[in-house]
Amino acid sequence: MSITAERKAELIKEYAQKDGDTGSPEVQVSILTERIKNLTEHMKEHKHDFHSRRGLLMMVGQRRRLLKYLQRKDQSRYETVIERLGLRR
Repeated sequence: MSITAERKAELIKEYAQKDGDTGSPEVQVSILTERIKNLTEHMKEHKHDFHSRRGLLMMVGQRRRLLKYLQRKDQSRYETVIERLGLRR
């Protein structure tokens, strides 16, 4: 269900603003999006796993808050992240 260390390192490298950047909203949103995708697949098979459902909803809420923060601080970075991740169709 969770993402591998290699995949997480790839996401960090791809979305980081500079070397060693793991805390920027872009990196956090990309990691959360990957985790949400994996957990969504799990929920398709296990419809009655309510503990995982709660975790999924919490991750979606966290991603929403990070995106809202990024939109407030820098609209162009927000739009870039949305486009690259394919969110908000």
